[in-house]
Amino acid sequence: MTERHAEKIANFVIGAAVLGAAVYVLRTPALRRVVWGAARSGLIAGLPSWLMAETRHGWAETADSPQPPAI
Repeated sequence: MTERHAEKIANFVIGAAVLGAAVYVLRTPALRRVVWGAARSGLIAGLPSWLMAETRHGWAETADSPQPPAI
């Protein structure tokens, strides 16, 4: 068995496991509520920090760029 073939099989097995877990979570109301709550919390907490980081990065990029000559 080659490494490439083993990786394909591993990817298939992991994909099947993720799909099975997703189906199980979607069919169980209590787990579905927990997952939606965690997703909401992740978005609420992660979005502002990502936005601030992107703003800082953009600000730093403009400070490092050469200024066009004044006319």
